[in-house]
Amino acid sequence: MRKAPWPSHARLLAALRLAAALLPLLASWAVAQTASEKPGPDVRRVGQRLACKCGCKDSVATCAMLECGFSKPAKERIARMQAAGFSDQQIIDAFVRDYGPGIYLAQPSAFGWSVPYVSVALGLLVIWLFIKKYRKPQALIEVGPVAIDDPALEKYKDQIEKDLASLE
Repeated sequence: MRKAPWPSHARLLAALRLAAALLPLLASWAVAQTASEKPGPDVRRVGQRLACKCGCKDSVATCAMLECGFSKPAKERIARMQAAGFSDQQIIDAFVRDYGPGIYLAQPSAFGWSVPYVSVALGLLVIWLFIKKYRKPQALIEVGPVAIDDPALEKYKDQIEKDLASLE
């Protein structure tokens, strides 16, 4: 006797039950995987102080490369060290010891925060001085009464005066 190419209904139902039972497990695994990829605020706080070594100019916390070969393991290492009870400074010191002082990103000082605002103010001042220097209002020349030389125009002027007088 030859087997049917399609599975029997009993096998199909068993496969569907197995898939239905495994679906929540697979969904929780997928959610857990994406949650581990998104660092918490503590990891981001420490990662902001460390430069990414993948070639970008970002910090470990802000590296935008997908599957970055440095920032993703660094974030995981930071999370493990925080879970073990290390302080932020101890974690930063460990990274500086392993990768050199070039990995440390200092927080901007008050001078660093004020540079953009001072630059904008100086730019506006230069624009104002440029406009003030090169845009001088021209003095009005007193012309006086306009003399009409053309007799044809004089004729029209007289006609307009007569029409206006008749309207009143």
